[in-house]
Amino acid sequence: MWIWILVAVLVLAALVLYMVAPGARRPELRAPFLRSNCAHRGLFAKDQSIPENSLPAFAAAVQGGYGIELDVQFTSDRKLVVFHDDTLDRMTTCKGWVRDYDWQTVGTLSLAGTEYNPPLFSQVLETVGGRVPLIVEIKSRQEYDGAYLDDLCRATLHALEGYGGPYCIESFDPRVVQRIRRMAPGVLRGQLVDSYLSNREEGAHPLHAYLLSHCFGNFLGRPDFIAWCPEKENWGVALCRLLGAMMVQWTILPDHDNVARQRRYDTLIFQWYTPDPVMTYVK
Repeated sequence: MWIWILVAVLVLAALVLYMVAPGARRPELRAPFLRSNCAHRGLFAKDQSIPENSLPAFAAAVQGGYGIELDVQFTSDRKLVVFHDDTLDRMTTCKGWVRDYDWQTVGTLSLAGTEYNPPLFSQVLETVGGRVPLIVEIKSRQEYDGAYLDDLCRATLHALEGYGGPYCIESFDPRVVQRIRRMAPGVLRGQLVDSYLSNREEGAHPLHAYLLSHCFGNFLGRPDFIAWCPEKENWGVALCRLLGAMMVQWTILPDHDNVARQRRYDTLIFQWYTPDPVMTYVK
């Protein structure tokens, strides 16, 4: 009996390893991002006087020498807009899903009551001009079907063809990472991972929240890096680290232990303070 129990345990361990394991190490693709401090949604102000994901926030990040993290999604007429939230509610006076409004509407909205508007991805790329590395998050939702995700990933990759600097693509959705793996195998790709509790607070089913938070979707995209939240690493994220994944952490705030995180992670995504562009503490 114990032999069958041992066999069952080994099979289960092999299955877990298959599902959670990241991709093979690709040092040449990692190199431009290692030891970098990247500005979350650009170098924006806490009071949103320079709004997140705005052209002046990206220009400020470039001037500071920081890599940039940003978010892309479709408007209703399939324009790639740089905007974080699924809805317009928090950052504009308009209500509803970004995907339900055309670019003519979204592009004229005020960001946080300022004179600035949500930019197209192409406008951001022109502003940055290849001068700093980009971490591009493709926004997704569970209800998006395969055809929609195909179009979204293709549009993002097509826009980046003229970008002169290094870039990588990440998503919380393993289906997106899988598509980047298939469409652009030579691009550095990452799996964004949030904690179980955060996934539950967003309305995820307990099983779905557990699988997402413990990297069980990695078999789809075999990500080069894991972008983990500021919480303590769970066993799935720790296993990815052990197996050689590049480790990124988001979002580091002024009250976090920046020194400890620089020693532990390869790349940090920061917000509301101005660290050195290159991490000054060595692991």
